[in-house]
Amino acid sequence: MAYDTLILEKEGAVGIITLNRPPVHSFNYPAITNLGLAMDELIKDKAIRTIIITGAGDKAFSAGFDISSFTDPMNAWMPRAGHNTYNKIEKSPKPVIAAINGYALGGGFELTLACHFRVMVDAEKAVLGLPEITLGIIPGWGGTQRLPRLLGRTKALEIALLGRRINAREAYEWGLLNKVSKPGEVLKDAKEIAANLSKRAPLALKSILNGVVLGQDTNMAAGIEIELEGSATVSSSKDALEGMTAFMEKREAKFIGE
Repeated sequence: MAYDTLILEKEGAVGIITLNRPPVHSFNYPAITNLGLAMDELIKDKAIRTIIITGAGDKAFSAGFDISSFTDPMNAWMPRAGHNTYNKIEKSPKPVIAAINGYALGGGFELTLACHFRVMVDAEKAVLGLPEITLGIIPGWGGTQRLPRLLGRTKALEIALLGRRINAREAYEWGLLNKVSKPGEVLKDAKEIAANLSKRAPLALKSILNGVVLGQDTNMAAGIEIELEGSATVSSSKDALEGMTAFMEKREAKFIGE
């Protein structure tokens, strides 16, 4: 399928979505919908095991909601469309990596929070933030929910209420990032993580993601039930047998997702 607001590429077991709506890859209704459709395509593709989302160029990952589309009649659908797409990313059965190549603000920052891994370039203009408070609105694509879960209430409110922007080094120290990259290397670093993940057993990856993502929104007892369901799924799989056999034979396991 062709998309006019992003570029979709497949490199072996890795699917790469590059946001491509110049100049800063902001989201209007077609753009946020296209992102959801691209995710659908990669999730359904059995050859794809890991997904990377990044922005074209080296200026911006995404500036979030396109303010110029505020009066567009389709804007009424934007809050729900954004949540639908970001929930799809967070609940993806395949790990999703945000390769943050420039600044990620508002809905762009919220997009990175929905991903399972975050890699960010260490550059002067590369910052993360939720500037909605300065516009008289609120972060409306999960920022008030995902950021406190990742950072805790104190730091989340510092970002959301003060409109504070943080750079890659601060984000890493606060626990928001998995890796800080040199300029020009963020996609390479994301691909290295993706290649590592793509060697793992797909059913086990999916079960772990379910346990962590779904479990954090419930109580311990319900979370344990999700974990038990995942254990039952993987224990009888061909991949589990292959993993045990490979361990005994001192070789690398070759998982097939069954």
